[in-house]
Amino acid sequence: MTGTLVLAGTPIGDVADAPPRLAAELAAAEVIAAEDTRRLRRLTQALGVHTTGRVVSYFEGNESSRTPELVEALTGGARVLLVTDAGMPSVSDPGYRLVAAAVERGVKVTAVPGPSAVLTALAVSGLPVDRFCFEGFLPRKAGERLGRLREVADERRTLVYFEAPHRLDDTLAAMAEVFGGERRAAVCRELTKTYEEVRRGPLAELAAWAAEGVRGEITVVVEGAPEKGPGEVDAAELVRRVRVREEAGERRKEAIAAVAAEAGLPKREVFDAVVAAKTAAKSGDSGKTPER
Repeated sequence: MTGTLVLAGTPIGDVADAPPRLAAELAAAEVIAAEDTRRLRRLTQALGVHTTGRVVSYFEGNESSRTPELVEALTGGARVLLVTDAGMPSVSDPGYRLVAAAVERGVKVTAVPGPSAVLTALAVSGLPVDRFCFEGFLPRKAGERLGRLREVADERRTLVYFEAPHRLDDTLAAMAEVFGGERRAAVCRELTKTYEEVRRGPLAELAAWAAEGVRGEITVVVEGAPEKGPGEVDAAELVRRVRVREEAGERRKEAIAAVAAEAGLPKREVFDAVVAAKTAAKSGDSGKTPER
């Protein structure tokens, strides 16, 4: 018989948030795969748990090479517990490769539900939570970051991101540029910890605040794009939507047709907006006013 892979959620801050089953699974596991074995040791000490299973490291740097070893243990009948530094494994943390490999080999995969920075941030953000999408970490390079944000500029659902504190100001500034400075957002810092803080406001205001420097674990929640009816989309927005589609690989003709259909406008109106923007850009480059 094959074993069982257990994905265990760990506290994102306050160790008292650890689910009761976590202690039992830590004590019973034959193999414990931990993102950071030192943090695992501190967690077991805080919970008063004595582990008897073999402990191995399982982090981004060795995830690919260690997965076959863990799958071998699973197919041999072992109960393998996977824990990351905080929250649920696989959610912007190691785990997906192991889960996929275990499923492929017919191994049972279960979970110990636990704290989640994504859901906690959503709950306290004050923004709509009936529909949302998790975008994880944005690319570090400015151009790639802007491109990723443009892909979801028209997303109606609430957006959730993780971000490093030293990149937060650049990320919020990029969001203000792409989504608009007035789009509402919440920056959730150090959730469930001693210095927990939730800063809410327009993206432009939050970007100015973050420029002064922010510390701690960060989750950013951003309001979805507002719904616009026919005739409510201005020319600049039409041009932006066409550009986003072109950058994604669509031909201009198809991009214009798609944007026109979305906005409920004639294709000619979108085409004229794109031409006008192109003419204005050329005029700005030359420093001359185009002839009429």
